[in-house]
Parts: sequence; C-alpha cells; structure tokens
Amino acid sequence: MQKKATFKLLALGAVAVLALSGCSAAGNGGQMLDKLGDPEKTVSLLGWPGYAEDGSTDPAYDWVTPFETETGCDVTFKSYGTSDEAISLFKTGDYDAIAASGDATLRLIAAGDVQPLNTSLLQNYDGVYDFLKDRDFNTVDGKNYGVPHGYGANLLMYNTEEVSPAPTSWSVVFDGASEYKGKVTAYDSPIYIADAALYLMTHSPELNITNPYALDEDQLAAAVELLKAQRENVGEYWSDYLKAIQAFDTGDTVVGTTWQVIKNYLAADTPAAVVLPEEGATGWSDSWMVSSKAKSPNCAYLWLDYIISPQANAAATEYFGEAPATPDACQYGSEGFCETYNAGDTEFESQLWYWTTPTEKCLDGRTDVKCTDYAKWTTAWQEVKG
Repeated sequence: MQKKATFKLLALGAVAVLALSGCSAAGNGGQMLDKLGDPEKTVSLLGWPGYAEDGSTDPAYDWVTPFETETGCDVTFKSYGTSDEAISLFKTGDYDAIAASGDATLRLIAAGDVQPLNTSLLQNYDGVYDFLKDRDFNTVDGKNYGVPHGYGANLLMYNTEEVSPAPTSWSVVFDGASEYKGKVTAYDSPIYIADAALYLMTHSPELNITNPYALDEDQLAAAVELLKAQRENVGEYWSDYLKAIQAFDTGDTVVGTTWQVIKNYLAADTPAAVVLPEEGATGWSDSWMVSSKAKSPNCAYLWLDYIISPQANAAATEYFGEAPATPDACQYGSEGFCETYNAGDTEFESQLWYWTTPTEKCLDGRTDVKCTDYAKWTTAWQEVKG
C-alpha cells in the first residue's frame, strides 16, 4: 500500500486563482456553481471507511493532512456502514460532501439532496477515465452530480481445496449452491437482488432482463425466487468485509461474493482464488457529491478536485482496495497495484454492471411498464432473508 507522502494538488495554482476571484457560494440553494469563492476553512465529509484517512488509524496512511495544508480547509470525516445509513446521515444537512455508491446516488439526486456539479471547476477531472464519467448512476437529464472516486467488482471467491472443479459461473452459488450448503456467502443488501437478476439474464432469457437494475414485477419475483432458494444454502450474509475475511480464513465460508480486497487480506495459507464469472458481475463506482445544503461548497469542490489528483487517488483507492479513477494514479501505487484491480482494463470493465438505484422509470428504456423501485427491492430483500 501507499506509504505516507507529501501530496500536491495538481494545478492547485489554477484552483487557487478561481477561489480568489470568486465570491462565497454558501447558501447557493443547491444550484450549480459557476465559479469558486474563498475556501470556508472547514469541510465535513461522509464516506465509506478508509476514504479519507488522516493518519489517526495508521500514521502511514494520511492523504487528508496534505489537503488541509494545501487548501486551508480543515476536514472532519464520518464513515458509514451501508448506503441506507449514508442517506439517513446525509439528510441531516451536516455534511458538505458524500462518497456514495450507485445504490444511493439516484436517491440523493431525486430527493434534491445533492447539487449538480460544474466539472470545469475541477482541474483534475479531465484525467479521469472516460468510461467512469457521466454514468446513469450519477448523471440525470444531462446534469452531472458526481465525481468518480474509484471502482471495483463484486467477484466470485472460492476455496480451491473445497470447491472443485474451479467455478467459472455464478451457478455455483445459485443453482449449484446445495453442494456447499451452509458454506455459501452473499452480500447483505437489497442491491444484491441485481446479482440474481444478472444470473437470470443469461440462464433464463425468457424473462427478457436486459439490465439487472431494471426489473418489472415479474422479473423481480423471479429474482426473489432464486434468492430464496439460495438462502437455504447460505451460512451467513456479509456487509462488513472484515467478517467476510474471517469466514473464509476459518473455512466457515468456501464460496460466494467477494471484493478483491477481501482476497488480498486472507491469511497466506488460506487456499482461495477469485474469478470474474462468465456472466459478468455487479460492481461499484463510488461518486463524490456535494450537498445542496453545503455550508462549505468551495472547500467541498477543492476536496473533489484533490481526491481525483493522481497521488491522492492512488493512496485512497489502494488503501480501500479498488481501481483508481484516473490512470495517472498507477504510477504512485505500489508495484502491481493497478494490475491487481484491473485498472483501465476496458474488457474487464465492460463486463461490470455498476450499482445503480432501481427506479419506477425503467433504466433499460422500457416505457410500457413500470419497474420496481428501491423501496420494493428493500421489501423483497426482507422477504428473502425471512
């Protein structure tokens, strides 16, 4: 992992000129900024654990302090454990910016909790991978609301001594899960319904699913039926990746959904491998978004610009365990960092379906039917788990 270093905001001088030439944008009512004003001295951030390390967890990992030094914006950061918790916290108006996954972003946009972004004010935005920009989970009606932080896949991990032959399909955790009854794991969230839908796209083509986040009532019912059958074989669901690591290390789990970082932190003698199954996989590309109630929008913009600067982005994404948002970050990570997370591998990336909030308006373009929204997915997930 990246050791503590002196970070520099690329093109900080250009950002500073903008900041000094503008006026304060506080109280902008959630409208898109046309210029930056003076930094407000503080900024409050909300994100996944490890997204804004200041050296307090481990002195070797600190990309917050350099930002504070360069900008004069003192950072306070709070982490959350689930996207639902993130939305609840963000609605208090206590945070200037949030790093949100795709199962939260559209809910934040629809509720008016975040403001559209003027990406021309972000000097490092041009360096972000094009395939991460203007995606349907952070861009609505041509307005961009989110800056990519990094991205990753929900992969399949298996114990190489217990699971044979080596799986190449998600069938090992669905139709073939009974062979490993009690030792199958899956991600504990309503968004996991999309994993079942992705499997059905290939194995039940008669359902006509073309987007795993765009399910009508019948398609959702089919996914729920598949997940209920899987539930009989699941030993435990996980949302805390540290618990997922422990379960694989002890042998309580031998196959199931994982993140690359989980594989990386398994004990050296744990016989495990990860694979991107032939059906593809769901994944995430988290977006930094600015609150429509931001008290410090200028510092928030400076943070968004900083976190996608190559050196800071390398430190943050490698620490968490995901691919960086910018290819230039690869020169700052440890050896093999970008290869480990398939950074910039367009063939790999093309097989990912990033978490996106299900809405009644079908995300696959259908207009002759209503799709099921996240509230219905939440109810369905409770039904699955019993």
